[in-house]
Amino acid sequence: MTKPQRQMTLVAFMQAQNCTNYVGSWRHPSSMTDYLSPEYYQRVARTLEEGKFDMAFFDDRLAMPDIYGASHRDTVKHGVRAVKLEPTSVLMAMAMATSRLGLGATYSTTYYEPFHVARLFASLDLMTKGRVAWNVVTSMNDSEAANFGHSEHLEHDLRYDRADEFMEVVMGHWDTWKEGAIVADKENNYFADPDMVTRLDHKGRFFNSRGPLTVPRSQQGHPVILQAGQSGRGLAFAARWAEVVFAKYPTLANGVKQYQALKDGVSNAGRDPNGCKIAAEVKIIVAETESLAREQRDLVAGLSRPIDGLTMIGETSNIDFSGRPYEQPFTDEELAAMSWQSLRDKVVQVSGKRNPSVKDFVEASGRGTLNDGPVFCGTGKQVADQMEEWFKTACDGFVLSGTSVPGTYEDIVRLVVPELQKRGLFRKEYGDTTLRGNLGVPKPAAGDWRGRA
Repeated sequence: MTKPQRQMTLVAFMQAQNCTNYVGSWRHPSSMTDYLSPEYYQRVARTLEEGKFDMAFFDDRLAMPDIYGASHRDTVKHGVRAVKLEPTSVLMAMAMATSRLGLGATYSTTYYEPFHVARLFASLDLMTKGRVAWNVVTSMNDSEAANFGHSEHLEHDLRYDRADEFMEVVMGHWDTWKEGAIVADKENNYFADPDMVTRLDHKGRFFNSRGPLTVPRSQQGHPVILQAGQSGRGLAFAARWAEVVFAKYPTLANGVKQYQALKDGVSNAGRDPNGCKIAAEVKIIVAETESLAREQRDLVAGLSRPIDGLTMIGETSNIDFSGRPYEQPFTDEELAAMSWQSLRDKVVQVSGKRNPSVKDFVEASGRGTLNDGPVFCGTGKQVADQMEEWFKTACDGFVLSGTSVPGTYEDIVRLVVPELQKRGLFRKEYGDTTLRGNLGVPKPAAGDWRGRA
């Protein structure tokens, strides 16, 4: 029997805000401006489902960027992610307009409680008939801490220690209902088997949580777990918990190494590496001709402003760069205190300097510009060629960022998806009603997670 051809995973990287993760997108002449309405997100959802995307997922932050200059004024004035809607509410608006598209949302393990997250996402999963994913993050800066009554955010590794226990509690609550517990025998007044519904009774370092959860298991068992940690501790967390890993590769060569390291980590955590999909973030600019695609790329690149990068670097590093000499190197102590270690490490590597300056952070990180990550630009065939090359060696699929909305996704569905389908690299129809089924990620039985390292 011929082995089925390996299929790509395609995920749309969404933001419930005034711009995509490319801040300049709101300035694009064709970007829609009704991002405070359900119709904005539903139009994108229908486009993605037409293109048979596995999922759309929403990134999130729990504060307006206000570290640069210790003020939110530049953020508001220049539209640097100034609007941030609550993502699960937007997710449900998209769910009501679709029937197969998977939908994911970010929720922090640093500022929420496990019972709340377990109940919320289990409910979302039932209301979408098994199409939901939870993107697990640990939050990153003092602005987020201040919004939740704290003076500063937790230290990096401590956040992940808390996150590990948070996951144990959430997974434990999702296990408090066994499959088939509900009998619903009206005649004999027997609703559910009490032996199949149990308390969690978790007592740990960070959390105490009794249970049982009040939400039974969904069609896919429980929501798919996404994670995007890039630091050493973050990658270890992903290896233990993630079923889809959002990877950020600066180059294909780097991606090949990181892909294998992640797969090895999953295996070492006692899990099947084939049950964890690694999706590389890329931007796609595609048109009918190569020259038109280049013109579009030039237009998109020209949308960025210096304040975009300065504001975003402040947000992710938890450091105010505004009063610092532009070319003054950071000390070892200052670098160690930075919240986003993977960004710091990238700047050190790209700049070749052990103690980079603000200038080095802006130039080497590419934050706020089109150079923040790979860009596949060209005709549908040329873009598909690049995707196929990466897919064969460095990833199981892609997280696709928009540079205009809805134009980016409409162009991908119109010009790139048919080329991938022609090559047998991507589905022509959905094969299942659940997100897990379409991803090829197995449905978990209660307690499966307990054997992880």
